[in-house]
Amino acid sequence: SQPWPGPPPQPEILAPTPPRETWSSKYEFLLSCLGYCVGLGNIWRFPYLCYRNGGGIFLIPYFIMLLVTGLPLFLMELSLGQYGAAGPITVWKCCPLLKGVGVAMLIVSSLVSLYYNVIIAWAFYYLGSSFQSPLPWSCDAPWNADICKVVAVVVTWRGCVLQNTSGSTGRVSASEVFWNEQVLGVTHSSGLEDPGPVQWPLALCLLAAWILVFLCMLKGIRSSGKVVYFTATFPYLVILILIIRGATLEGSLNGVRFYLSSDWSRLQRAQVWSDAASQIFYSLGIGFGGLLSMASYNKFDNNVIRDTLVVTIGNCCTSFFAGFAIFSVLGHMAWRKQVPVGSVAASGPGLAFVAYPEALSLLPGSPFWSILFFLMLLTLGVDTLFGNIMGITTAILDEFPALRDWRRKTAVLGVLCISFYLLGLLLVTQGGIFWFTLIDTYSTGFGLIIVALFMCLGIAFCYGMNQFCQDIMDMICRCPPWCSHMLGYFKVCWAFFTPCLLLFTLIYTFLDMYGVPLRYGTYEYPAWGTSLGVCIGVLTCLQIPLWAAVALCRESGTLSDRFQKATQPLHSWRTATARDVTGDIIDVPFTITLTSSD
Repeated sequence: SQPWPGPPPQPEILAPTPPRETWSSKYEFLLSCLGYCVGLGNIWRFPYLCYRNGGGIFLIPYFIMLLVTGLPLFLMELSLGQYGAAGPITVWKCCPLLKGVGVAMLIVSSLVSLYYNVIIAWAFYYLGSSFQSPLPWSCDAPWNADICKVVAVVVTWRGCVLQNTSGSTGRVSASEVFWNEQVLGVTHSSGLEDPGPVQWPLALCLLAAWILVFLCMLKGIRSSGKVVYFTATFPYLVILILIIRGATLEGSLNGVRFYLSSDWSRLQRAQVWSDAASQIFYSLGIGFGGLLSMASYNKFDNNVIRDTLVVTIGNCCTSFFAGFAIFSVLGHMAWRKQVPVGSVAASGPGLAFVAYPEALSLLPGSPFWSILFFLMLLTLGVDTLFGNIMGITTAILDEFPALRDWRRKTAVLGVLCISFYLLGLLLVTQGGIFWFTLIDTYSTGFGLIIVALFMCLGIAFCYGMNQFCQDIMDMICRCPPWCSHMLGYFKVCWAFFTPCLLLFTLIYTFLDMYGVPLRYGTYEYPAWGTSLGVCIGVLTCLQIPLWAAVALCRESGTLSDRFQKATQPLHSWRTATARDVTGDIIDVPFTITLTSSD
């Protein structure tokens, strides 16, 4: 053999990829989860769904969904992320056949992030408008004088005569007119096909919202955990003030009675159960990938069962607590208009931006409290959106570890924020509220239920129920005995009750989908608009069979052999999960290449 031409090759160790971050303490993770879950949905979405579904009867399917689907799926997502220490796509190395579930989570999270920041933009607009006295949506404002004095105000929209935005007779509040005319400009649009020009004040607010999100994300998880010490407590103080003030208003008890009323016939409607499931997923963040991503930065021995109970129960109690603030004010609005409580405001996401501003205008020193309230909405919204964006960025960075470098990670985040902003401009046009409602309805509807269903079935029957429970036991081995005892309840839910109830809700949703047309106020969505919304949900669902087919094609043998191989964890999953109880990775190989020097 010929001698080596030159000096012997020197081993060159490739630069390792930047390591994943970890939470500084368990309390930062717990408070970050609370900040992620206790968000805008607790303020504007839950009371709005109660209002749309007849009041307090909605609490029955809501808490049933919490016990049978919310708690089990929340624990499943936290445990999967913490044990695998990976994002929503990479974590499915435990079962490559279900990689499409992670991709579907990414799509849902992207759709929600697209329109969720529009709500933050609305809050920015109201926050800027709050630095005035009197408030522009109050009866003391000069331009509202005629509105507040007349017995009935007629608004002409698309040639139709409406007494208020819900189509009922009676007085229109100044806050409703401000919302529809000044903020949305919806009275100048005819519907989906006529979005109209961009509302540039809202566009600037949306830009400010994305800049704020970008700056918050740049600080990383170590610094963001400090912020939630404020955002987790401040909202309760403001809501408590509103409840106390609302209780002193005339007619507030009628609103509370409506909130706690019982119309048992509503339980026969699929919309009620679909909204309950959607609100559980939306409020707890199940199926979006954010929880999974945040848990992936945990230490291995973190008590996920304790965190599940604290976050889910605290979140749902907050929703119920906030409902009293909303409905006490709705009762007063109904008393002023001399109409039933159920017809005092438009049924839509603008409920909080109609009822709450009017409540604030009734408080002494209203500009001060208005600034505090909308500042609270901003902190809640940014904190929740932070979790959604974290799910997206974590998925990307885990699939491409070389991007974990600070500069590259910043570039990825910047591209995401700019893209979402440009796409979101459609939602801040004069007809943007129609597109907002369409995406809101179908992005977190049947598609999200299917994602959760396949995640539950995949872990229970593909990855293996016993193996998954053993993984949890490995993580909570140092926890109190009651934690391990609760696994029996969760095991039964994962294997039977949770998938059955999800399947029942899904079927009921499909049956009702073609019977009740989508509406915003008096506007009924055209057939092509509804079809577009269905396509949004189908796009999410298609990722599951598509990536399952890819996984099967990568294997060899018969179809049965391929299926069996595609459900087995990859070697990189076993290596990544070979961790001790301190959360450190052990036995991780690195690459060495031989090169000859010149």
